[in-house]
Amino acid sequence: MEHDGQLELYVAVAAQLKEAHARVRALQVPEGVRMALTRKLLVITAVAKHDLADATRRLERFNKDLDEGRFLEGDR
Repeated sequence: MEHDGQLELYVAVAAQLKEAHARVRALQVPEGVRMALTRKLLVITAVAKHDLADATRRLERFNKDLDEGRFLEGDR
């Protein structure tokens, strides 16, 4: 039943990605910033297909940066 746990994790990450996309859409920022944030989320989505643990870490960091307003800084 190892796959059940993996499936639950994929569902959780997918829900978090959906929420992050909604947060980005709701931001009052220039379109260029919104596009850059959306690209980052698309990269995280692609990573999730191959390395769920790395995608989870990236998504957590993305959300933390978003919470702290660091999305206006340049890419690191």
